[in-house]
Amino acid sequence: MREKVIEQYFVAEVKKLGGIALKLNSTSMKGLPDRLILLPNGVLFFAELKATGKKARPLQKFILKKLQELGFSFYVIDSMEQVKEVLQSYGI
Repeated sequence: MREKVIEQYFVAEVKKLGGIALKLNSTSMKGLPDRLILLPNGVLFFAELKATGKKARPLQKFILKKLQELGFSFYVIDSMEQVKEVLQSYGI
């Protein structure tokens, strides 16, 4: 499945939960994840959306490691099933 379709579904599901899926665009830092997710009760995490079967690039993996070292959660999502799993894991 194409990345755009998965990303649109993800954003819609976040909104259904009362959250915001901010698109991250940075001219000063490459490799940032696609979205910063803000959910009720102060839940915050990052998401990189990919076409089905695609993996994070080396620079994205480097940024993932840095974000995790700072204590943030980061998900690479490549299917609608993963969208459901990630959002359900927060129990909202």
